[in-house]
Amino acid sequence: MFLNFLDELRAAGIPASLKEHLLLLEALDAEVIDRTPEDFYYLSRAIYVKDEGLLDKFDQVFAKVFRGLATTAGTDHADIPEDWLKAVAAKYLTPEEMEKITSLGSWDEIMQTLKERIEEQKGRHQGGNKWVGTGGTSPYGNSGYNPEGVRIGGESTHKRALKVWDHRAFKNLDSTKELGTRNIKVALRRLRKFAREGAADELDIDATIAGTARQGWLDVVMRAERRNAVKLLLFLDVGGSMDPWIKLCEELFSAATSEFKNLEFFYFHNCPYEGVWKDNKRRFTDRTPMWDVLHKYGHDYKLVFVGDAAMSPYEITHPGGSVEHFNEESGAVWLHRLTTTYPAAVWLNPVPREQWGYSQSTRIIAELMTDRMYPLTLAGLDQAMRELTRKR
Repeated sequence: MFLNFLDELRAAGIPASLKEHLLLLEALDAEVIDRTPEDFYYLSRAIYVKDEGLLDKFDQVFAKVFRGLATTAGTDHADIPEDWLKAVAAKYLTPEEMEKITSLGSWDEIMQTLKERIEEQKGRHQGGNKWVGTGGTSPYGNSGYNPEGVRIGGESTHKRALKVWDHRAFKNLDSTKELGTRNIKVALRRLRKFAREGAADELDIDATIAGTARQGWLDVVMRAERRNAVKLLLFLDVGGSMDPWIKLCEELFSAATSEFKNLEFFYFHNCPYEGVWKDNKRRFTDRTPMWDVLHKYGHDYKLVFVGDAAMSPYEITHPGGSVEHFNEESGAVWLHRLTTTYPAAVWLNPVPREQWGYSQSTRIIAELMTDRMYPLTLAGLDQAMRELTRKR
């Protein structure tokens, strides 16, 4: 039973053994879970996956093998095609019509008006210019147009929202992905600094020969293994506007995990705030407080941010600007704390440098990083590694 599942896991590069397979069958026989697809998913994942970098591969295999297991057979309703809903909800305006629509004003005015309209609104609205709805010119909702508003749900169309309220699912980066070019690894090696640390478990041939010749008997000399002593903190922006850069970030992530033994990584979205996380599926329930990061990892760590810095400027400059929660302190405050604690810090941006000037948030981040923002290219990586190794 489930042998096909086992074969697919192995084919995807997940080291699933026969012992683990028998353990899964034993757990099912003992009825340790309810007979639901969700419980079976978590049970099998706990048994087969031993490395968080394989979680995404496991999800793909699980979906492939058990697709259609949970169905809606027997129900009376039919799903309306998503494309139909988008066609109905979308609001198309000419450039002249867009110019006639004005913003409500400042951040405080927009947020206060949103609070008032949520309290007044009683039902769903579409195509209007005031209430929270879809397909209109109201500052609140989605699938319409307003020069500056709050997008609630839906997908970005004009990229003009100053704040987004939505519940989104992000995927972890795959640390096993092979690089498309060896040059990225070569660029990262500039940051390496070797030192001999730990137990003396390696034979020092030169010292052994010299000692034997000097003393007249065999004098075996051992030494500690030569390791990369650089400590690296890697902060990865994930989700939203970073989706087009997933492949590039996975290549960088794969290179970093193979080149640096003392590597710690965390995910954030758009701008770092008071909490970061290790697993994107549990980012709301299992966060690491930023204060814990600052207190746990010493000043000798090198800090690398990876992100496109594309967001509403309010996410950086204002409390409450985050798109997923209410942040009591602005992103600028946390960036200042991080770069002060870790003086050797850079920001890698996958967006081409010539486009940075068109984004206000990118200019703000670059200023907060004291112009230590570099493009995620081979030349940019080389410049960033030189900056991190610069004496301070």
